[in-house]
Amino acid sequence: MILSTTPDITITAWTLALTAAFVIGISKAGIKGIAIINVTLMALAFGAKESTGLIVPLLVVGDAFAVIYYNRHAQWKYIVAFLPWMILGILIGTAIGKDLPEKTFKISMSVIILGTVIMMYWWDRKKSKNVPTHWAFAGFIGTMAGITTMIGNLAGAFSNIYFLAMRLPKNEFIGTAAWLFFIVNIFKLPFHIFIWKTITPETLLINLKLVPGIVLGIIVGVRLVKIIKEQFYRKMILVLTAVGAFLILFR
Repeated sequence: MILSTTPDITITAWTLALTAAFVIGISKAGIKGIAIINVTLMALAFGAKESTGLIVPLLVVGDAFAVIYYNRHAQWKYIVAFLPWMILGILIGTAIGKDLPEKTFKISMSVIILGTVIMMYWWDRKKSKNVPTHWAFAGFIGTMAGITTMIGNLAGAFSNIYFLAMRLPKNEFIGTAAWLFFIVNIFKLPFHIFIWKTITPETLLINLKLVPGIVLGIIVGVRLVKIIKEQFYRKMILVLTAVGAFLILFR
């Protein structure tokens, strides 16, 4: 197995992994919708299954930096409404993840994400200030986010849709998402360690060597967020989420 000893890892794999860590940092700093890039790069570097355990600790590190920087902007009422459903989805994802055909997963996720992005675009075109208040909206989006975060670390698309629907301003969007995923990714750790066994001392050693990439990504991402205007940020997230859905389908 490629993760048996770190000296066996090729320069190409390290380059892909460091690039993925950099992208994680940018994403956690607030450039949402690009998580599919780091998932794809890590899968190319280490293989699809092995990479899932490598990514989660890196996400926790990125979340920790984001929580520290954006903590004052977090809106806890949205976390409280969304988190229980996401945890339910993680439990479902843990149970079905090993047996779910990858092609079925890709097609289903892409169709749902694209459909919801189209709905969000139509919503924005109406210029309506209303937000969905029925529990079923948070329930469906949250459960799907939980399933996708457990199976492919791809919950970002669904959480983006939820926070955009709640019409959160840029900094509140980032701060709320930071706390949500910090909690969720820590919650996922025991499942990867004890059930899927994708996190080991060897993978954690690799994670440690990739942390500088995350730090650099956070620094770059924070600066980018500061210069992106509020209205453009919302459109950018919608576009990146839609592009991510296509990449899920074809990666």
